[in-house]
Amino acid sequence: MSKTVSFTQMKDGTREDYEMLERLEKPFLQLTAERVLEELRRQEHITLEGYKVTRLEHALQSATRAERDGADSDWIVAALLHDIGDGLAPQNHDRMSAEVIRPFVRWDVAWVVEHHGIFQMLYYGHHYNWDRNARDRYRDHPCFDSCATFCERWDQSSFDPEYDSQPLGHFEPMVRDVFARKAYAADVVREGYVSPMVAA
Repeated sequence: MSKTVSFTQMKDGTREDYEMLERLEKPFLQLTAERVLEELRRQEHITLEGYKVTRLEHALQSATRAERDGADSDWIVAALLHDIGDGLAPQNHDRMSAEVIRPFVRWDVAWVVEHHGIFQMLYYGHHYNWDRNARDRYRDHPCFDSCATFCERWDQSSFDPEYDSQPLGHFEPMVRDVFARKAYAADVVREGYVSPMVAA
């Protein structure tokens, strides 16, 4: 059986072409978690310019804080990966990071990651003469409080070189479990449900 498609333009593809591509894509999709973890490992060697910690350490501190607060795996993985897009898309890393996790976590978790950048401006925007309260445009959104809490408890506080964060290996099984879910499954996404951030 041929391992390449018959077409040179997608519009000319046959059902057989696309069924073959679907089969061949499955192993690649199954390795998504490994590619994400590899990107995190790479960030161990990238210091946030001017900061006291590496990008990986910031991610680990955020995830560790989430876990210690009793958050579930969606929130912990979100905290770990909330800046994963920073290397390729520093001007919109929040949105890129959200797209990485969106198929596999609850909608409110993805929303928080997508908007955490504007919420973080509360802490520093005034130093650049920016509107530090720009997040207020989302004041009536059901995820406003979640995003504010995410930023306050897990993100803005995670630049401490003395913090005893868990190593990446601690979170690897959780990342694999989350990315093993069926993409966009309704029982995972739970559109409209705003989940608790900590254990009841």
